[in-house]
Amino acid sequence: MSGEVLSQNEIDALLSALSTGEMDADELKKEESEKKVKVYDFKRALRFSKDQIRSLTRIHENFARLLTTFFSAQLRTYIQISVASADQIPYEEFIRSIPKMTILNVFEVPPMDGRILMEVNPNIAYAMLDRVLGGKGISHNKVESLTEIETKIMSNLFERGFELLREAWATVADIDTILTDFEVNPQFLQMVSPNETVVVISLNTQIGEASGMINICIPHVVLEPIIPKLSVHYWMQTSKKERVPQEIETLEKRIKDAEIPVIAGLGDTSISIQDFLQLDVGDVIELNRQIESPLTIRVGDVPKFTGQPGKVGKKLAIQILETLKGGEEDGK
Repeated sequence: MSGEVLSQNEIDALLSALSTGEMDADELKKEESEKKVKVYDFKRALRFSKDQIRSLTRIHENFARLLTTFFSAQLRTYIQISVASADQIPYEEFIRSIPKMTILNVFEVPPMDGRILMEVNPNIAYAMLDRVLGGKGISHNKVESLTEIETKIMSNLFERGFELLREAWATVADIDTILTDFEVNPQFLQMVSPNETVVVISLNTQIGEASGMINICIPHVVLEPIIPKLSVHYWMQTSKKERVPQEIETLEKRIKDAEIPVIAGLGDTSISIQDFLQLDVGDVIELNRQIESPLTIRVGDVPKFTGQPGKVGKKLAIQILETLKGGEEDGK
């Protein structure tokens, strides 16, 4: 029956209707055999898969956490921001869904084409403004009569907050954020055609006792170049980064300049603690190595060479006789 999964209650109700005669099994078969017609709204074209929408949700969950930290530091009050939903709808439908008078911030995100809209509900926008001006964070909704000072304070606050999108998007694109327009009436703002598909990420925002939504509207034209990077297989890919020659040369130079200890051991021995406590000046400790045997030279605690002690001028020295096998094979 059109591939739907029925709950247990629906199955019980269906069996009961068949057993009592309220529903005819032949009619069910006839209905099932008829060609099903699925309604498709061309004005509401779905251009993003569920997988890609989930990827965008993950990206903006990170953005929400960054915004929470940023606004908490700026406003010195309780802030909680989280992703409430992520949907793809026509631009016209999004404009109809937001208040007639609200806070609209339009950003360019070069090198990506198009612009991104961040709509901030007046309740939380004025709560933020009240906190910045030293108040308790009480919301006074008077969007239609914003002063120049209030407009400047708000736009500066949201512009700095939106810069965090660069960090959130870093895994899929390297973007910049530039505030190009600040508006309060959606009717005066036309970013794309009314039927253009946009992705709207709604952030549920709590600032002190005030609450509201921050909506981020991203047109399809902005996301089109990075759509392949929003799929799961892109996140699962393991790409090996090739080092540039300058990096290799720098690493080699630093390794060559690194200092490591070189120790020539005369030999080892073991004694009891009692003997150790009774050692005195002039006592002789017998080592486990013959005087004519070569010494083991350790480089960073790893045996590398054998050698014999001697003098060069008035300084003690050691002459390397051979390289110990296995020293280089250990990769140390």
